Amino acid sequence: MTSVPTPIPSRTQYVLEGIKHRILTGQLTPGQALVETELAAQFGVSKTPVREALKTLAGTGLVVMNQYKGVTVRMVDADMAREVYDVRLLLEPEALRRSVRRGASLEAARSALTRADEATDTAERSLANREFHRSLYVPCGNPLLGRMLDEVRDQAALVSAVAWAADPSWEREAAEHREILRLALSGDADGAAGALHAHIASFVQRAFPGAPEQEGQE
Repeated sequence: MTSVPTPIPSRTQYVLEGIKHRILTGQLTPGQALVETELAAQFGVSKTPVREALKTLAGTGLVVMNQYKGVTVRMVDADMAREVYDVRLLLEPEALRRSVRRGASLEAARSALTRADEATDTAERSLANREFHRSLYVPCGNPLLGRMLDEVRDQAALVSAVAWAADPSWEREAAEHREILRLALSGDADGAAGALHAHIASFVQRAFPGAPEQEGQE
């Protein structure tokens, strides 16, 4: 039987993942300029895939395109963090509540926890953490709700990367993740949703003390 060759990632995808990795590991810092010619030379490609990758990253909120300043890594401050985390606070706990009530399988979340524990750098840990959260909300039964939360995943990861650089608190967050999953697996939909809400809210307040409190925060 002839084996099927593994697809080779496109140049644009290769560059996109490379730039994202550098942003999430702090090699490219918020506010840093991203010059197409320099990136093309570093990745060994033409400027076209670099340009396309930067457009995609701008769409996900990781970089900012300015007519006068060019392309830069998005700045992270208390206002930006609150904007992103407000969306998560409003939507994620309810999505998890629905996932639990539907009896959805959460084995993917358990696997993501293991990958986060075994991660060797910030980018790997960030990707695993994002997958953990996604595994909780995707089975909620409302695909639109899942897509809305997917829209802020990269921005939330950027906030986490900046916060971790100042205060490596992932061990505390990992413990909170385990408690959220325990409650969810036990069928306690409201308890899991409440623990997730507290987890999200406490992180942004701890990482960015200047962020205003969410009205009605639990």
